[in-house]
Amino acid sequence: EVQLQACGGGLVQPGGSLRLSCAASGFTFGDYAIGWFRQAPGKEREGVAYIKISDGSTIYEDSVKGRFTISSDNAKNTVYLQMNSLKPEDTAVYCCAIPSLGARGQGTQVTVSS
Repeated sequence: EVQLQACGGGLVQPGGSLRLSCAASGFTFGDYAIGWFRQAPGKEREGVAYIKISDGSTIYEDSVKGRFTISSDNAKNTVYLQMNSLKPEDTAVYCCAIPSLGARGQGTQVTVSS
């Protein structure tokens, strides 16, 4: 059974940082691309960053380029999202997912507010 567990959200002031973690199990970690998605109230879910585990290649949504960094620790089957220079518009529920498997974990709330 594919399992994805995200954690690390919280309340942070504008300009602050958070690191989200996504612990994965139930599949061969290196065979897939894993993405971080977010959904703000009243908005559709959007993908913010993706990583292809086999070669570490990454893709970012335009609004987070230069501020967010996705990475993986293959020994721990974990994907991270380092979020710097956070803005109020980054407020959302963030989750990790494997689009090719149709698998998505539960989310973690990120709130950016003063």
